[in-house]
Amino acid sequence: MVTTVQNRSEHVDVIIVGAGISGIGAAYYLQQGHADKSFAILEARGATGGTWDLFRYPGIRSDSDLHTFGYEFKPWRDDDAIATADKILAYLRETAAENGIDARVRFHHKVLGAAWSSADARWVVDIERTDTEELVQISANWIFCAGGYYRYDEGFTPNFEGRDRFTGQIVHPQHWPEDLDYTGKKVVVIGSGATAVTLVPAMAGKAGHVTMLQRSPTYVLPVPSKDLFANTAKRLLGDERGYALTRRKNILRQRAVYGLCQRYPGAARRVLRYLNARQLPEGYPVEQHFNPTYSPWDQRLCTVPDADLFQAISNGSASVVTDHIAAFTETGIRLESGHELSADIVVTATGLNMQAFGGMSLTVDGNPVHLPDTIAYKGMMLTGVPNFAFAIGYTNSSWTLKIGLLCEHFCRLLTHMDAHGYTTAQVELDDPNMPTRPLLDFAAGYVQRAVSHLPRQGATEPWLTSMSYHTDVKLMRNRPVVDSSLRFHTAQAMPAPKVVTVVSA
Repeated sequence: MVTTVQNRSEHVDVIIVGAGISGIGAAYYLQQGHADKSFAILEARGATGGTWDLFRYPGIRSDSDLHTFGYEFKPWRDDDAIATADKILAYLRETAAENGIDARVRFHHKVLGAAWSSADARWVVDIERTDTEELVQISANWIFCAGGYYRYDEGFTPNFEGRDRFTGQIVHPQHWPEDLDYTGKKVVVIGSGATAVTLVPAMAGKAGHVTMLQRSPTYVLPVPSKDLFANTAKRLLGDERGYALTRRKNILRQRAVYGLCQRYPGAARRVLRYLNARQLPEGYPVEQHFNPTYSPWDQRLCTVPDADLFQAISNGSASVVTDHIAAFTETGIRLESGHELSADIVVTATGLNMQAFGGMSLTVDGNPVHLPDTIAYKGMMLTGVPNFAFAIGYTNSSWTLKIGLLCEHFCRLLTHMDAHGYTTAQVELDDPNMPTRPLLDFAAGYVQRAVSHLPRQGATEPWLTSMSYHTDVKLMRNRPVVDSSLRFHTAQAMPAPKVVTVVSA
């Protein structure tokens, strides 16, 4: 039984939700820009690191280079540019320890909901203590939600006919058993995204054979795990200057690759197919297994360091099958083509479940906030929701590039409010008939399944959720904080915020 504990006496200036890469970054920038402000980091789990502590499947690694996926303020010193989870986790925890951020984390604090009071100009946050089964409350001037956008407690698995008949073991990567022994076993990995292309080569060396079963192909790009330029620059210029130079180089490269794929999709498709064919045996059916129906970067490119996936296919320890699942059988999976894949273990690398703001509910002056009725402002605030900021990174380049800019802008916003004595910031949509589109305009399945439950975005600034680092540098770092859509108030003379319902375009 959960015991309710009323505790409105504790108050902080800012509550940061989540102690992963975004939350640690937010805490760093807040300390640097506002050392006088009190804050607490609420983490539902029992450890820092977010994604990099949660996932434990074999081979887990970044699919972005760590010179851009790392923080701008802390150089990545390891020689590997595409790094495994243990190295990333060590980097994050070192960052937290060096800056005293780890002492601000409250573990097993799951945020259930938050209620805003215009009269008091503050949030009251309901928190479940999952270790003691208590409910506690903390009030705060601001909430900064840094928990990403997917559910930590549940991955996505489609409904497979006959699943219960299968006598082997079925595993989802998000819930990897520590004692899973796949030595010499026949393994089928269902999926073709980043998780699948990581798992297949990582398991292939130990398993009897690993088959990647995909319904449709994904674009796969072989990249070196070590960045020669980065390691040379570090040696010649030192860690900080070498890191900064490599970061600028990689930002430009990411922008160029994405831009070329969007502008010349046919040429990009041919280049990627050529790069894949170079890594595979002569005569391998590249067109069948590595030629998606969509254009490059309509979904995220999957990177494979040192072409490890292609090496596993070439040496026979792994294979790719492109087909649809008809049903599970007692000993494997029957395909629509009529073939059957025998398996001892099936890994359902079938994606994530998205969840906005960790699943917390929001109310403003007693009125529930319906997220699809809100519009994102600068990709970090919502119409009708005062003193609430959130952090969602890029989908077409390194996540953390955007997080840093959002955190900087958030701190600039607090500075402006302090300088003018404001207690509340809220955004209002002047034109309720403004055409809108999904917040994440991305074709990936996990996005499409959840898009109707998320806020929306507009087509122009400041309502456009930009996926361009260079555009965001201008907007978030160089331009003024204030514009006509951002309204400031003091607690003594503050109207109740408007919740504007918009009609989707």
